[in-house]
This record gives sequence, structure tokens and C-alpha cells, in this order.
Amino acid sequence: MKVLIANRGEIAVRVVRACRELGLGSVAVYSDVDRESLHVRAADEAFHIGAAPARESYLDIERLLDVARRSGATLVHPGYGFLAENAAFSQACADAGLTFVGPSAEAIRLMGSKTAARDAAIAAGVPVVPGTDGPFPADASEQHILAEGDRIGFPLLVKAVAGGGGKGMRTVNAREDLIAAVRTAGSEAASAFGDASVFLERLVVEPRHVEIQLMGDTHGTVVPFVERECSIQRRHQKVVEESPSTRVSEKTRRAMAECAAAVARTVGYSSAGTIEFLLDADENFYFLEMNTRLQVEHPVTEMVTGIDLVHWQLRVALGERLTIDPERALAPRGHAIECRVIAEDPDEGFLPSPGRVLGLRVPHGPGVRDDGGVADGFEIPIFYDSLIAKLVVWGETRDIAIQRLRRALREYQVRGVKTTLPFFRWLVDEPAFQTADVHTAWLDRVLAGRNGEPFTSTGDADVRAAVLAAAIHAHTLSRTAEAVGAGGASNQRDSSWQRAARIAALRGGLA
Repeated sequence: MKVLIANRGEIAVRVVRACRELGLGSVAVYSDVDRESLHVRAADEAFHIGAAPARESYLDIERLLDVARRSGATLVHPGYGFLAENAAFSQACADAGLTFVGPSAEAIRLMGSKTAARDAAIAAGVPVVPGTDGPFPADASEQHILAEGDRIGFPLLVKAVAGGGGKGMRTVNAREDLIAAVRTAGSEAASAFGDASVFLERLVVEPRHVEIQLMGDTHGTVVPFVERECSIQRRHQKVVEESPSTRVSEKTRRAMAECAAAVARTVGYSSAGTIEFLLDADENFYFLEMNTRLQVEHPVTEMVTGIDLVHWQLRVALGERLTIDPERALAPRGHAIECRVIAEDPDEGFLPSPGRVLGLRVPHGPGVRDDGGVADGFEIPIFYDSLIAKLVVWGETRDIAIQRLRRALREYQVRGVKTTLPFFRWLVDEPAFQTADVHTAWLDRVLAGRNGEPFTSTGDADVRAAVLAAAIHAHTLSRTAEAVGAGGASNQRDSSWQRAARIAALRGGLA
């Protein structure tokens, strides 16, 4: 039995490994720029599916289905991103007689609409943030929009119905800014998602973003897991995730888990999914949305529960009943933290940093896990998400996990491209991070207050200067050796300096 992995990068590698552990064959797909990628090397088989742009490869449903037919794959795992939450892809797999490793097309379609998902949460008796009953019609008058804003109260959020990742979202603090925000959010949503529909929701001030992982089977069983804390965000994008949350009591944990499971049962959900909540200072929680796929941050849940979520995705897809002990899923063992190592330059406003990876040193040791998707010599292309790896650490306590994270971040080295590693080395020593005194707007405020101050430390800069000086000196000696001829002390000294320069470069010239 074979599984077609309709994705790339670290998540494709993750699924390949799970397939191998379960005795399933793995079929990778790749675009022009991914021919030498790690997921292609790792899989049992690999098929070319088109040019570099995603719409001509990883988003081309017909090409993916053709690979399934040619390879003999009977299951399709979408990973996350690309087509993972595309109801049409799920339906196309079903129509082709393939098993989609994920929820039904109906569940994806329903929960992919923020307003429909909100209605499902209300039907399940789950608290939601006050807001409009549905999206504004295309011809909504300014008077109607303003009246709804007055009813909900300011500050509020304008949110795209089909939004995600902060796109199509605007914060509105005053009534006079509402109309412009609705128009701008709608235009952005139309461009990003092909749907300009927006709605209003009251803004919960300085909330925490807490989510409940769940797993459902096709027999009606739903198991919720211990929560993940995802409040450290930059421009509405998660940066650090951990489990459990330091601000969630056992009573609240179980209440949130009950609510998450209730939503999933209401829509007949199977496979892995996540219910996201906003949590206020008094531990009141409100349904935010549902992600109908595996989450990037799923490893922290695996680390504190010992339950392999990708294994269970595949087993559920094969028709197995869930046999996970609900108490084990809700009882965290220790603490786990995840950092997303991305090819971005934090000293230049986190601009993308595509290019060739010239050196890679991954941390190891007790309690350290690296879910990576690149190798030495790999070219990080401009066409896709630039996630290099997810660094995950575990400790018996949060303090131990932080100490382990600090050590692992020092060991982690990437040469050739800028990465977010210097940013994380700074973050791990921030007092608010160490005490978990954060909320969803905390990081943006701190970054704004830094006024562009670089994350690369003076020590790092000194090392780079030393590396450059050593390299220049080695080059000078090499030219001198050429001038005096071969042999003797000159060649020995040249060789020694070249070796020293290479060692210095590997130690200090890495991100």
C-alpha cells in the first residue's frame, strides 16, 4: 500500500518517515526546483509534477491525481499548506477512488468559512466572540456597516470569511475608520483567497491564543488533547508554540477540550484538526476558528503526550478505530517548545532570504527534536514558504525546556542564508518570554520598540570579522606560496591557515 504525499519540505519528510514506520510505501512529488530536495531523496518513489510556481505543480490537482494513478498510490496525504484545506481536492481524491488522509470535503468546506464555523460552534454550545451574524453582502451600505459596528462595540476586528495568516484582517479602534478598514480587508481577501466577504468581531484586548489539538475517526470517536500556547506571534503569524500553557488551569483545559470535541462531533469530523480559542485574563475562552489539517506545531503535542499524530492520521484513514486513552491525551508530561527556523533576515524586517544552504549543523542531545526539510547544498527557492526546520525541545519543566532551547539554539548553525536563529537567541532571554507573560500583540510591540536594533550580537559580528581576516590572510599566504614555489614551510603554513579559516567560517560564519 502506498501513500502519495502531496507536499514538499519538512512536512513531506515527516510523512515519509511515518509511512516507513507503518510499513507503507511513500510517493513524493517535486517541481523543477525541488529535484534534489530532501523529501525526494527520502521517499521510496518520486515523480516530477511541473514548473516551480505552485499553481503549475503542488496546486495542480489533475497532475497529483495522475501521479497517484501511475504510482499505484491509494492514499493521499496533503500535509499542511497548498491543498491541505482545499475541499475540491478532498472531493477529487474521493471521486478518483483515493483515500484522502484528512477530513471529508464537507467538513473542510464548512469549517473553512469563518462564519459557518462560528455558526457550528454556536450550535455546539461553544462560546464565541460577539460579532455579526454573517458576512456583509456585496452591496452592504455604509449605514448598515456602521450600525453593526456600533452594536458590537469598539475596538473590533474586520475579518475575511476565507482568511488566514492575518490576511484580510484589520483592527478598528474608532468608528470613523470602520468603512475604510472593511473595504481594504475585502480587497486584500479577494486578492489572497478569491473571496471578498468580511465580517465583524469584537476585539478581545491582549488575549492569549490557545488551541486544542483533536483527532477523530470515521466511527464517531473524537479525542481532544492538551492545549498548545501560540500567543507569541508576529503580524498574526505564529512564531513560537509550546505545550502546555502556563496560564490554563486544569478546569479550563477540560472545558476547552470538551468544547473542541463538541464542535468536531457537530460536523462529523475525522482525522487531525485543531480548534483555536482566544483566552482572556480571567480564563474566559472564545472560539476563534478550526484548522482542518495537521498543524505546523503538532510536534509539541507529540512531545508532551508521546502520541504520534501522523501515525494516527494514517491509521484513521485506513479505517481503524481510535484507541487513544483520553486521559493520556489531556495529561501533559513535561513541557515542549517549538521554534520555526525560517530563511528570513530578522535584521532586515524578516525579509525572505532565499539561496543555497552552504553549511548545516543541527543540534542533538536529550530532549531535542529537529523536523528539517533541507540539507547541505540545498537551494531555498523563492516560490514557496521558506521554512527550513522546526526546532522542538522537551524538558520535565518549562524552565528546563527553556535551558535546553537556549543550548540547542547556540548549537544550531546554518550557513549561506540568513535565518531567524539570531532572533530566537534574543527571544529566549527576554524576561517576558521566560515568565510566559505574553499575549498575541506582545511581540509586535516589543519589536516596534527596538527600532530596528539588530538581533545579531556584537560577539557574532566580532567572530565574522575574525573569519574574514583569517580568510584574507590565508589567501595572501596562498599567493605568496605560489610565488616562491611548491614545498617547504610556506605550503605548510598556507595549509594551516586555510584550515583555520575554514574552521572559523564553520564556527562563526553561520546564522
